[in-house]
Amino acid sequence: MSAAFSIHPAVDGGVKKGSKNFTGGTLHCRCKKDPVEITVSAQTAHNHVCGCTKCWKPKGALFSQVAVVPRDKVKVTANKDKLAIVDKKAAIQRHACTKCGVHMLGRIENKDHPFYGLDFIHTELSDETGWSAPEFAAFVSSIIESGAKPAIMDDVRKRLKALKLPPYDCLSPPLMDAIATHLAKSRKAR
Repeated sequence: MSAAFSIHPAVDGGVKKGSKNFTGGTLHCRCKKDPVEITVSAQTAHNHVCGCTKCWKPKGALFSQVAVVPRDKVKVTANKDKLAIVDKKAAIQRHACTKCGVHMLGRIENKDHPFYGLDFIHTELSDETGWSAPEFAAFVSSIIESGAKPAIMDDVRKRLKALKLPPYDCLSPPLMDAIATHLAKSRKAR
């Protein structure tokens, strides 16, 4: 880990491999009493560190860590009443705990969105190991909007590359291809 900055606590010491046989686990917010609990009954995909200004980041981290899982594999199993949508106008409606502020899941309600049917989760909120490993870094330049000094950006990108997390200022090429494919199909269907 660099003494100057933290990418994210889950990767600062190195990226941990996921398990092929992993089938899910439980996520908890950071409340000591009556935490929100979400049960995920599938392995995640497209796990990555994200520098956007919308994603929840642990204190001191430049990036969040977020992955997707099929919507039907995600269920709030405790203290659902503590969840509220952070920004109802956002494409990804992030549901956060109203007490500790942790984002528990992001859901897309627009059926025409390329990622409809996938929920965004933060696997570091789970005590289980085996979740898919982060594969890339998204929206890297956006950390400047969150307060990172432009002067550290070369070092941030070097650190991401050393962690084998290719840095992008958008999403990874396979996800960008999925978006473009979805848009092309919807244009043809009109």
